[in-house]
Amino acid sequence: MTQSALIRPDWTPATIALMVLGFIMFWPLGLAMLAYILFGDKLGHFKRTANEKADGMCAGFRRARGRYDRHFSTGNIAFDDWRRAELERIEEQRRKLDEMRAEFDDYMRELRRAKDQEEFDRFMRERGPGSSPGGFSTTN
Repeated sequence: MTQSALIRPDWTPATIALMVLGFIMFWPLGLAMLAYILFGDKLGHFKRTANEKADGMCAGFRRARGRYDRHFSTGNIAFDDWRRAELERIEEQRRKLDEMRAEFDDYMRELRRAKDQEEFDRFMRERGPGSSPGGFSTTN
């Protein structure tokens, strides 16, 4: 495989210079560059393997979460009924709170609009009747 990149995991003048500069400035940088030169070609395989394992683990989390959602049964019918009723009550309260928040947001938006309109009207009154909005007098 031909690689034409200036910095690639190989012994090129650029990578050697970066490694030497890294050791001069801060030795862990030089060590990191040396590791990249020696093992950089294996990083693609490592990244692919790590991504596959992480994807598999996250898929397992999603499957497990689905099992423990609202349909999870403890085996005690009375407890499950109580739990279901409580979850529905809490969900209803959440819906009411969301509606109240939306109403309050609308109220505050209307208050801001009214305040802005009042300030604009006061500004226009203070400018006087002979002034145009552009700041120029309408009289010649």
